Amino acid sequence: MRHTCRGTINLATANITVEDSCNFIISNGGAQTYHLKASSEVERQRWVTALELAKAKAVKMLEESDDSGDESVSQTDKTELQSTLRTLSSKVEDLSTCNDLIAKHGTALQRSLSELESLRLPADSTEKIKQVNERATLFRITSNAMINACRDFLLLAQTHSKKWQKSLQHERDQRIRLEETLEQLAKQHNHLERAFRGATVLPAIAAGSGGSAKDPCCSAKGDLSDEDDDNEFFDAPEIITMPESMGHKRTGSNISGTSSDISLDEQYKHQVEDTKKEKRTRIPYKPNYSLNLWSIMKNCIGKELSKIPMPVNFNEPLSMLQRLTEDLEYHELLDHAAKCESSLEQLCYVAAFTVSSYSTTVFRTSKPFNPLLGETFELDRLEENGYRSLCEQVSHHPPAAAHHADSKHGWTLRQEIKITSKFRGKYLSIMPLGTIHCVFHASGNHYTWKKVTTTVHNIIVGKLWIDQVTGEVMDPAGKVHFLLLGTWDEKMDCFKVAAGSGDNGAEGRQRLHEAEESRVPLWKRNQLPKYAENMYYFSELALTLNAPESGTAPTDSRRRPDQRLMENGRWDEANAEKQRLEEKQRLARKRREAEAARATEDGTLYDPYKPLWFERKKDPVTQELAHVYRGGYWESKEKQDWSGCPDIF
Repeated sequence: MRHTCRGTINLATANITVEDSCNFIISNGGAQTYHLKASSEVERQRWVTALELAKAKAVKMLEESDDSGDESVSQTDKTELQSTLRTLSSKVEDLSTCNDLIAKHGTALQRSLSELESLRLPADSTEKIKQVNERATLFRITSNAMINACRDFLLLAQTHSKKWQKSLQHERDQRIRLEETLEQLAKQHNHLERAFRGATVLPAIAAGSGGSAKDPCCSAKGDLSDEDDDNEFFDAPEIITMPESMGHKRTGSNISGTSSDISLDEQYKHQVEDTKKEKRTRIPYKPNYSLNLWSIMKNCIGKELSKIPMPVNFNEPLSMLQRLTEDLEYHELLDHAAKCESSLEQLCYVAAFTVSSYSTTVFRTSKPFNPLLGETFELDRLEENGYRSLCEQVSHHPPAAAHHADSKHGWTLRQEIKITSKFRGKYLSIMPLGTIHCVFHASGNHYTWKKVTTTVHNIIVGKLWIDQVTGEVMDPAGKVHFLLLGTWDEKMDCFKVAAGSGDNGAEGRQRLHEAEESRVPLWKRNQLPKYAENMYYFSELALTLNAPESGTAPTDSRRRPDQRLMENGRWDEANAEKQRLEEKQRLARKRREAEAARATEDGTLYDPYKPLWFERKKDPVTQELAHVYRGGYWESKEKQDWSGCPDIF
């Protein structure tokens, strides 16, 4: 039976899968999924065996059903069909009654016409009466033929209706099986990816160790050899909670929901670490939650990415401000450049720095959180690395972030980046707009450059990959003094070109083999931390960026609750919190718009929104309007005076 009470699953088309030693799942591939737990592995196997046998029997009955179609036709469909047949039969009976009346009146008409023919009438009248008599006869014959055809149709409908119903049901079953097959393929693909990562990355575990790996962030699920992993799928995972300090992924019967009772403020207090002593090297592992990707993406094609309400499933637990700060991962390139006496040599290191910022995107195909207006992010590495950095979201539409970093090693980096992005179905393009400035204090040399477009390919189907472009650096006259060779995701080397008359770039490249001894390694990408594939492929710097710190501004990205919940694996709560924050931001924007409208009507002055730590000025070098650091942040932090900060969280 298919259409009975709510919650029924048709065994003939059910999926029965084993989850672990005591749990198994029955699903129809649609709305109904039952997670069942037996008291022991033996009992679980008895249930699974009994259900598989019952499923085989149901499938056999479905295939061997006779013309009655009772096994595959639901009671509702049969009732509807019988009602239709009764209506047809009633209409045919009405037609039959009309046919009898037509026959009766036609016979009377013919009799009257025959009597008229026997009368002595003019010749032309007799001929007319004869024609009318013939037409009446043809009408009665036609009526009889129509009634017979209707009877034949009714008989045919009664004979074949059940076969038609079975064919319709067969098509429905085929559609359901196709949906189930596609879903199962997606789950198998997901499982194979996880199995591949586990086979190539996870350390070997001695037999009998019960799955307890040396790494504290590895998930434990009983003896790794006990279960056939091919039977795992992740359609509706149980709620996964994680200890706030470590990345243990807990599944199955080991789940505990107690951590959800702790407020975010309390979690933050417990997590705050002394960043001057030790940086964290792990974050909670990324949960394996599945998502109906197409149902979301089909409504997003052609839209501005920042205006699409994306669930956190597409995010990584960092904000765009933190991603912007990752540009400083290879700050030592600027430290080295500041020491260079030659501006040409200095330019080589600056060029390497411009390329190094893209290396953090290797394998990073998730989207950072869009910062809220007024959100900030600080990174104080003055003692360890000699620099400190501040970012602030200075505009929401279009999204724009301002960044300022100072180093005691003699350089200042500043930028304002507006992110324009488009989703085009198979690929996602991110176009950063804005100029980056680097000024060296000793020489006064001022360098500017722009970021290139980043494209993420194969969003829907296939392997995700990203590409960027590289370039060359020359002096103002176009003469090549150094050649920079390498790739954006691996390394960059510098070659000094020998001086000579008529030297140009092409000739310089031809003599590269002669100048191998002049090779100077400028930059090489840092290796990813161990088990990075389970931690969003974060670099060592990225792993530390969202670590709670004391004394930061109340607008700091580390205090953003939806981002914190996502990092801790509580994605459902993170999605709800994300919606709350976005709605709060919309209401604040509407209040500002209403105030501006009232000021316009009253003719009074209206003070528009202004960032707290940056002010908009005309850049003397590029002649662009850009937000420049106005100062005061680090002084406010020293005093712990955050009275000017807006309430955004």
